[in-house]
Amino acid sequence: MGRAYQNRKVSMAKTSDAKAKVYSKYGREIYVCAKAGGVDPAGNLSLRGLIERAKRDQVPSHVIDKAIDKAKGGGGEDFAPARYEGYGPGGSMVIIDCLTDNPNRTFGDVRLCFTKTKCKIGTQGTVSHMFDHSAILAFYHTDEDQVLETLLAADVDVTEIENDEGKITVFSSPADAFKAKQSLMDAFGSIDFEVDDVQFLPKSSTVISGDDLLLFEKFMDMLNELDDVQNVFHDAEF
Repeated sequence: MGRAYQNRKVSMAKTSDAKAKVYSKYGREIYVCAKAGGVDPAGNLSLRGLIERAKRDQVPSHVIDKAIDKAKGGGGEDFAPARYEGYGPGGSMVIIDCLTDNPNRTFGDVRLCFTKTKCKIGTQGTVSHMFDHSAILAFYHTDEDQVLETLLAADVDVTEIENDEGKITVFSSPADAFKAKQSLMDAFGSIDFEVDDVQFLPKSSTVISGDDLLLFEKFMDMLNELDDVQNVFHDAEF
């Protein structure tokens, strides 16, 4: 597993050229999260974590507040998560997470990205078995053993922990994401998390180069143009 997460996730909310697209993607995700689990971050732990991540990515407070206010109304769009899998350029494996109010449209748009770059979209489970779904927390701390003991005492399912010159990276079950974060903050006080996310981590890698690399870049650019696409995970290594 290891530090592959650093270059195997393409965050659509972070690589978009236009700030408006960044805000729109976060706004949609916050709206869906608040509508599903409640608008109070104190009671909706997923919403709290999402708001913190949005702030780290410099999403303005008014964008966050607008999305939450919209969820309070109870009406509005009915967005639902959609996940697509397939093989990208050079045989790379790709997972695409979306939020959509029209699954037929979104599937058609994503499939077009595959076909125009000579790739093949698959069915659910086509490539996801070659990825680990993991919550990731990365922060600086001097004692790896103390961190691990804290997490185990909180009954967090830790799958791996790394120490890279004082930077601790914890991998755990996605279901334990907030519990892991809260237990660390309770034990060590305020922590500046460099990574606080849930990702698909590839179990292996596919090296691509030449024309395949150009097609891969085109593939990512096309996905980035789709408003419904939130994140893309892949096993490509350049």
